[in-house]
Amino acid sequence: MKKVAFYTLGCKLNYSETSTIARKFEEKGYRRVEFTDSPDIFIINTCSVTENADKKCSKVVREARAISPNGYVAIIGCYAQLKPKEIAEIPGVDAVLGASEKFRLMELLDGFERPEQTKVFSSEIGEVKNFNTSYSLFDRTRTFLKVQDGCDYSCTFCTIPLARGSSRSDSIQNIVKTANEVAKTEVKEIVLTGVNTGDFGLQSGERKERFLDLVKALDKVDGIERFRISSIEPNLLHDEIIEFVSESKRFVPHFHIPLQSGSNKILKLMRRRYQRELYTARVEKIKLVMPHACIGVDVIVGFPGETHEDFLETYQFLNELPISYLHVFTYSERENTIAADMPDSVPQKERNERSRMLHILSDKKRRAFYESNLGRESTVLFENDIEDGRMHGFTENYVRVAAKYDPILINELKKVHLASLSEKGFVNVDEVETSVFAH
Repeated sequence: MKKVAFYTLGCKLNYSETSTIARKFEEKGYRRVEFTDSPDIFIINTCSVTENADKKCSKVVREARAISPNGYVAIIGCYAQLKPKEIAEIPGVDAVLGASEKFRLMELLDGFERPEQTKVFSSEIGEVKNFNTSYSLFDRTRTFLKVQDGCDYSCTFCTIPLARGSSRSDSIQNIVKTANEVAKTEVKEIVLTGVNTGDFGLQSGERKERFLDLVKALDKVDGIERFRISSIEPNLLHDEIIEFVSESKRFVPHFHIPLQSGSNKILKLMRRRYQRELYTARVEKIKLVMPHACIGVDVIVGFPGETHEDFLETYQFLNELPISYLHVFTYSERENTIAADMPDSVPQKERNERSRMLHILSDKKRRAFYESNLGRESTVLFENDIEDGRMHGFTENYVRVAAKYDPILINELKKVHLASLSEKGFVNVDEVETSVFAH
């Protein structure tokens, strides 16, 4: 029985696909092991959102070779689609598989015998039309379920359409079927994920279903306590969706909404499909119907043409919005994107300083959001995440809490009182009631 290990770089979508591919290996009799457990086969699922993600791929390959000098190393994922020839030249790589081929790797790499020359399987991205249902089962608490793939948007900084192809979706019928399968496991929460999740519904180039209809169908699935929307573009987050979530018993009050810039000038240069005024309207609508909702924001600093004044406009915009946290990305030039050839590049030192300022703002926003929840009663899904005798979990609205460790609580939903803010930034909860005495 050959041993196989997996390593995933990048987003939750990659994690869901890695997990699905891993299950296929297990079904064929392979034994899944940890990366350090001398595997016979390494599958490395790559990202290419930033230059740093590309460099990580080479480092992981070197580590794999050090652990198992004779192991088979296959590279899949976004970086593999964008630069297959470049990856094939990395010492120690045995195979490279693009976006369409990665789900067929057991068929294409039959036997996993190391070749004399690196094998490359990569179709043109325009030929990639298929949708592969994927979901993660890395832990028993939550699952990341892929409902959409690819993107038809043409943001000037982004390589994802080149790496994943055009927008396409699973059907509501198939997704509900998968959700029902997940419901038979110990999983309590499903997170909906995709490249452009809100663009759900495109099949064979035609819009056949809507994201709102998917949300309504999943809300009826028994056995799953929570559904969470991972990320959704502001122009696709319609009032109907917000209002439905506000009344749902299963969809939680947590939205992650990419902004990228608070300057209309920079949004235009990025070719985003909205202006800051629309973003404000979405946040105000959420807070109107769900005052304690958590709102996360993606923002890019140092985009070409972003002056100091443009950045301050973004900073002030975010500072005044009732948001909960930021994911800050420092702009990096990517080959084959329009932005890479734009004038007025921002010096790296200035990019780093702007990133530092927004990270501080994010900490401030998260703390203020947590403090606004103190004194409330919430439901926490406790995880197997133990530190200093304390266990952690998340409320419906994504407040991270800490409680005294009790093994009975792992993967359980419990009503708690949010008592105080810890020095480490978690929210402490009062003693959690269980049905047994732990003495």
